[in-house]
Amino acid sequence: MDLTYTRNGDNLFPALYLEDANLPIGKYGLLRKRYLKEHKRGWYSSLLLTGKLDAHLAEIDQTCTERIELIMNQLARREGITEALKATDQMEWVRRMNCIQARAEEIVLSELVYC
Repeated sequence: MDLTYTRNGDNLFPALYLEDANLPIGKYGLLRKRYLKEHKRGWYSSLLLTGKLDAHLAEIDQTCTERIELIMNQLARREGITEALKATDQMEWVRRMNCIQARAEEIVLSELVYC
């Protein structure tokens, strides 16, 4: 591995650049990044310096999205929220699905993002 150095006064500093992975980091990835930055500084710095931060955040975001969808489907099935309810009483269906989404998101945030 060849490194180039930049002179600043009497000191030589390595010219380090992070590779831009251009991975999609959504809502849950950004929440994870903020959590790591504020509460797990050592781990955040390690991921950042090794170039694994973006991959970690993208993986967390994808996992959270898939897990929320799975939990929502399970809870909707368990509580009997069907397309028939959607056809007969849309506002009730929306209210109940919003509650389910909030519960699923709370579960995922505590299990995957804020740990």
